[in-house]
Amino acid sequence: MQSELELQVEHLCKSYRKKEALRDANFMLQNGIYGLLGENGAGKSTLMRMLVTVDFPTSGSIRYGGRDVFSMDEEYRSLIGYMPQDYSVYAGFTARDFLEYMGVLKGISEAKLKSRIPEVLAFVNLSDVADKKIRTFSGGMKRRIGIAQAIINEPRILILDEPTAGLDPKERIRFSNIISDMGKDKIVLLSTHIVSDIEAIATKLIVMKQGEVLETGNVQELVHKVKCQVWETVVSQETYHRLRKDRSVIHLKQLGKDVQVRFVGEKYPDVESCPVEPTLEDYYIFSGGIIEESED
Repeated sequence: MQSELELQVEHLCKSYRKKEALRDANFMLQNGIYGLLGENGAGKSTLMRMLVTVDFPTSGSIRYGGRDVFSMDEEYRSLIGYMPQDYSVYAGFTARDFLEYMGVLKGISEAKLKSRIPEVLAFVNLSDVADKKIRTFSGGMKRRIGIAQAIINEPRILILDEPTAGLDPKERIRFSNIISDMGKDKIVLLSTHIVSDIEAIATKLIVMKQGEVLETGNVQELVHKVKCQVWETVVSQETYHRLRKDRSVIHLKQLGKDVQVRFVGEKYPDVESCPVEPTLEDYYIFSGGIIEESED
């Protein structure tokens, strides 16, 4: 197992003309899986692009093992595996040919690729379609070949931007298992707006809103902060419309004339409510995250 090194972000800022996309971000990453959580426009993709040196900060620094990553050039990039949100593959390639092509671009020798490609295809469960054209792949299979190209160089740092977007539940579970298996000896940063995916995979969390890092920490410890602040109740339609103006509603379910509601915050006066165990979604709402009110 490789020795653990830290990826340190200090006072990181990024501006595009008059827009501040990222303001004074500070956190540290070590081996393990980190969830990067925030609504669209929170600055997640901007941050990830700088972590992989695709974009440059306006100010601040990113250091790996105490060294500035932008001065490390190819040495740092050889440690990176990256799957951007809008990831496209060459549909005319077979899976094997595509990984060979990406491996050559990453400077991997032909001899190494000969053994590495079958390993990676097996890891993402695509061995049986190694010689099939990527154009014939499902969305989930294309996501898995995206993971394959990201890890072909055996990276120490793996950055995944919305990797489960558009996948069906079965593919999301399979994808989660693949990612979970990689957190033992790597820094894995996973960005998504699907809170349940992060809860299933990550042990640590970075929460962003409007270009700022609101909070970082262990997922369980952060969720514990909203213990005794999450409630469920069944109320009339009239009471529900009053409640939703004063509390953050997480889920609701129509029950004929009544509504079953899960909300976060202080107990609502004059409404019989039961406290329930909090989830990461509850914490996210409580901490100021934005999620569309969902109806079952």
